[in-house]
Amino acid sequence: MLEQIEIKKVASFNDTGIQINGLKKVNFIYGANGCGKTTISNYLHNNSEDKFENCTTKWKNTQELKTLVYNKEFRERNFGKGKIGGVFTLGEATTEQIATINEKVEELKIIKADGVKKRETLNTQIQKKETLENNFKETSWTKIYKKYKTVFKEAFTGSLQKESFKNKLLLEFSNNTKKLETFDELTEKAKTIFGKVPQSIAPINAITFDKIIEIESDPIWKKIIVGKADVDIAKLIQKLNLNDWVNQGRNYIQQDYTCPFCQQKTITDDFKKQLEDYFDETYLSDLNTIKTLKEQYNSLMNNFVNELNNIETNQKSIPETKLNTDRFSAYLKTLISHNTVNGEYLNNKTKEPSRSIELVSVKEQLALISELITNTNEEIIKHNKIVANFKSEKISLTQSIWKYIIEESRTDVVKFNADNNGFQTGNTVLQGQLTAKLKEFSDLDIVIKNLSKNVTSIQPTINEINRLLKSYGFLSFKIEPSLEEGFYQIQREDGTIAEATLSEGEITFITFLYYLQLAKGGSLVENVTDERILVIDDPISSLDSNVLFVVGTLIKDIIKSIKSGLGNIRQIILLTHNVYFHKEVSFIDGRTKFCRETNFWILRKNDKFTNIQSFIMENPIKSSYELLWQELKSENVKSSITVQNIMRRIIENYFKLLGKYGDDDLIQKFITKEEQEICSSLISWINDGSHSINDDLFVELQERTIENYKKVFKDIFILTNHEGHFNMMMGISEPPQSEEGAISAVQHN
Repeated sequence: MLEQIEIKKVASFNDTGIQINGLKKVNFIYGANGCGKTTISNYLHNNSEDKFENCTTKWKNTQELKTLVYNKEFRERNFGKGKIGGVFTLGEATTEQIATINEKVEELKIIKADGVKKRETLNTQIQKKETLENNFKETSWTKIYKKYKTVFKEAFTGSLQKESFKNKLLLEFSNNTKKLETFDELTEKAKTIFGKVPQSIAPINAITFDKIIEIESDPIWKKIIVGKADVDIAKLIQKLNLNDWVNQGRNYIQQDYTCPFCQQKTITDDFKKQLEDYFDETYLSDLNTIKTLKEQYNSLMNNFVNELNNIETNQKSIPETKLNTDRFSAYLKTLISHNTVNGEYLNNKTKEPSRSIELVSVKEQLALISELITNTNEEIIKHNKIVANFKSEKISLTQSIWKYIIEESRTDVVKFNADNNGFQTGNTVLQGQLTAKLKEFSDLDIVIKNLSKNVTSIQPTINEINRLLKSYGFLSFKIEPSLEEGFYQIQREDGTIAEATLSEGEITFITFLYYLQLAKGGSLVENVTDERILVIDDPISSLDSNVLFVVGTLIKDIIKSIKSGLGNIRQIILLTHNVYFHKEVSFIDGRTKFCRETNFWILRKNDKFTNIQSFIMENPIKSSYELLWQELKSENVKSSITVQNIMRRIIENYFKLLGKYGDDDLIQKFITKEEQEICSSLISWINDGSHSINDDLFVELQERTIENYKKVFKDIFILTNHEGHFNMMMGISEPPQSEEGAISAVQHN
C-alpha cells in the first residue's frame, strides 16, 4: 500500500512540490481542472518517465503493488484502435474451483503476512544494529580520535572519517599484536617520525674530568705553608703570624741593606741568611706546586666551560635535539658559578700560602653534565637508527599507537563486538526464515496461477460489461469478442463496428466499465489474482447525473471491499474536480462522520504552482455552493482570474433561483464606470449560463485588483437586499432574513 507520494519539478509543481502523506486504504483528492491531478495519476501509472525523475513514492513495508490508473490517457491507450485488450477473470470456474483458488489465495495472504512480519522484525533488528554501530562510531570518534588527533593524527591517515576510523579500530583490535608502549614513549617517537622527514643528528662529544677532580682534591690546598722552625727568626715570624708578609717583603731587600719600613741601614747579611734559611726549598717547592696546579685547574676549567657553552649553543640550534637543553643550561650555570668561587680561592692561596683553603667541588656538576650527555647520545643513536629505517619505523610506530588505543578502548570494543555479533547471528537466522517464506510464497503463487489458467477467460468480462450497459440504458451497442483471440470490439446491433460513432459520454462510460473489470481481473492470466491499488482520475467528466450516480455506486462497492479486506484491491486513490461526484462517492451512511481508513485532500493552484492541503479524516466538501464561498474566503486564492470565476459561479447559483433582476437595472445601481464594468462581468452568467470569459473584457480588466472585485461582489448582494445571505456565507455575524434563509436552505438541499 502507498504511504506517501511526492511530486515536484514537473508541470505545475515547483521545486518544493507537494507531499501527500498519511495515505490510507481510501483516499479522496479534490481539485479544480488544471491544478495537477492528471500529473499525479500519470506519475503513478509510469514513474520511470524522465520528467518524473524528482518524484518519489513510499510503499508500506517497501512492498510495491501493481498500480492500475484510470484517466484520460487510459482511454486513449485502450480505445480508438478498433480492438480492446481482453480482461481475464474467474467467471467460468465452477464453485469448487473458485473455492480452491480462494482457499489458496487466503493461504497466500497468511504466508505474505507472516513474511511481512518477519521482514519488519528483520528491519527492526537491522535498525538496532545500525544504531549500535552509529553509537559506537560516535563514541570512538569522541573518546579516541578527538583525544589523540593532535599528537597521533599521522597514525590515523586513511581513517580520518568516523566510519573509517571505527572500522580501523575494530580491525586493529582483531589483528594488532604489537608490544604495548607507554604514552610518553609513543609521543617521543612521534616527534621524530611524524611530520617532516627527520635528519641524522651528530653525537655530542663525551667529557673527561678526572684531572680536574684530581687537582681539586690535592692536599696542598689545605696545607699551611710556612718556613723552617729551627731558624732564630722563625719564632718571631710564627708568633706574629707574618709568614706571608715577610715572604713578600723579601723582594725589597735582595740588593739593598736599607729597611723598607724605617729606611735605616739595619739589614745585615746575617739577617738575609736567616730569611733564606727560613724560606727553604720545601717552602719554595710548595709555592711552585700551588702555582702549577692553579694554572692547570684554570686552564682545564676554562676549556671545559668553553666546550660546554659550544655544546649548548649547537644543540639549541637543532630543532630535533635530543638534549634537555634547559637542564643542561642549569647544570652549566652552576658549574660556572662554582668555578668562579674556586678561582678566588686559588688566588688567595697563591697570595697567602699559609692559609688553608677548601675548593668547592665541581665533581657532582660535571658528573650530571656527563650523564646528561651520555643519555642524550643514546637517544641520538635511536633517532639515527629511525632515520636509517624511516619507512619501517613509521609503520611500526603507527601499529604501536593503534595498540595503545585499542587497549584503552578494550572495554567498549569487547561490549560492541558481543552485541554486534548477537545482532548478526539473529539477523542471519531471520534472513534465512524470510528467504524460506519468500520461496513458499513464490511456489504457492505459481500454483494459484496454474489453477487460474485453467478456469479463466475473457468471456465473463464481456458478459458483465454488456449487462451493465443494458442495465443503465446503453442499448445501441455492446462488447463482442474480436476476430483476433484475446481482444474485444464494440459493435452496433447490426454488427457494424461502433467505436468511431460513440458519443463522448458513451466512450467514457464503457471505458470506465472496462477499467473496473480490469481492476477485478487481469490483462494476462497470470495477473488475475495479483494484489493491486487503483488510481481513478475524474471518471465522470462527460457523464450525466444518472450515470454519475451509477459510477459512484460502482466505486463505492469497490471501497466497501477494500475496507473489509475482500478481493485483491488493497487501496484506492480518487481524484476529481466534481464536488457532486465527490460527495456521492465519499458518502458513508449519514451517521458516521469519520472513517479511520479514509483521508481527504484539496489540490489548489496559486500563482501558477500547485499546493495541497490535508484534511485528514474530515471531508472538506460539503456542497459545491458552500465550496465556492469557502474558496472565496481562503487566503490561499490569490489569482484574480480564479477570484472572478468563483464570484461569477456564486452569483449564477444564487440569483438564478430568484430570477427577478435584470442586468441593466442592477448595473445602473453602481455609480462609477469601473464598478459598472465589473458588475457586468460578474452577472453575465445569470442569463446566459456561460462559463466562458469575454476576451475583450478580460484584457480590459486583467489589471483590476481583487479588492475591487470583492467590493462590487458584496455591493451586488447589498443592492439586491441580500446582504444577510452574504454575511452568513462569509461568516459575518448577522441574523439571516427569512427570504435569504429560505434560499440558503434550497441551496444546501
